[in-house]
Amino acid sequence: MLYTVKEVASLAKVTVKTLHHYHKIGLLPPSEVSEAGYRLYGTKELERLQQILLYRELDFTLEQIKQLLEEEPERSSILAQQQELILLRKQRLETILETLRKSIDCAEKGETMDDQELFKGLESEEAWQEALQEQNEYLKETYQFDLLDSAQLDLQNMNDMAAEAASFMRAMATALQAGVKHNDGKVTGLLRSHLVFLNKQGHSISAAEFAAQNRFFLGDDFHRQMLEGQQTGLAYYLSAAAEAYALET
Repeated sequence: MLYTVKEVASLAKVTVKTLHHYHKIGLLPPSEVSEAGYRLYGTKELERLQQILLYRELDFTLEQIKQLLEEEPERSSILAQQQELILLRKQRLETILETLRKSIDCAEKGETMDDQELFKGLESEEAWQEALQEQNEYLKETYQFDLLDSAQLDLQNMNDMAAEAASFMRAMATALQAGVKHNDGKVTGLLRSHLVFLNKQGHSISAAEFAAQNRFFLGDDFHRQMLEGQQTGLAYYLSAAAEAYALET
C-alpha cells in the first residue's frame, strides 16, 4: 500500500513541509513519484520515518541521522540502540521526578527530607571529581596530563556521556559474549552510533582517531584493565572493531 505525502503527514503527526524537506535533503525519498508529481510512500519509507523521528526525539541533527541511516543498517539494530538511549534518558528523568515528588510531599507535610534523598539524579561536580580521581592521578603521574585541570565541568554533558558510554560498552560486551565478530554489521552499527553521539556532544572524533584511542587503551595497563574488568577480552575486541570500522570509512 502506498500513501500520499498528506496521508503520511497525518499518520506520523508531522507537517507536509517537513516531509518535503526530508525528501529535498535525501533523508526520506518517497517510494515513487506519480506521473502527476505526487510523492508516494510505502512501508519501508514509513519505517525509516519512524527511525528518523525517534532520533529527533533524542536530539540528533538531521545531518547526523542521515549519516546513521545512509549505510542501511538493520532496522532491528537501530531500534535496539534507540530503545537503549531512550531508556537511559527515561531512567534519569524518573529519578529526578521521584526526587521532585518527595520534595513536594515533604514540603506540603512540613517535614524535612532525608539528606540522602535530596540530590538523587542530580550528579554534582564534586561527585565527578571523586569518580575521576583515580584515573586523573594515573594520567598525571604517567603522562603529565591533568584530566581535571581546573576545568569547568559541563555536568549535563558529562552525565549524558557517561550514560552513552555505559550503554555502548554494555552492548559491545554483550556482542562479545554472544560471539559476534568484531567486524559484523551489528558491531559496526554500535560504533557508528557511538561516534555520532560523541560528535553531537561536541567531542569531535573520527573513526581513525577512535581506533587510535583504543590502540592506546589496549597498550596502557590502567585503561586495558578498566575495560577487561567489565568483560574479559573487551579491550581487544573493542580495539579490533574500531580498527575494522576505521578501514571501512
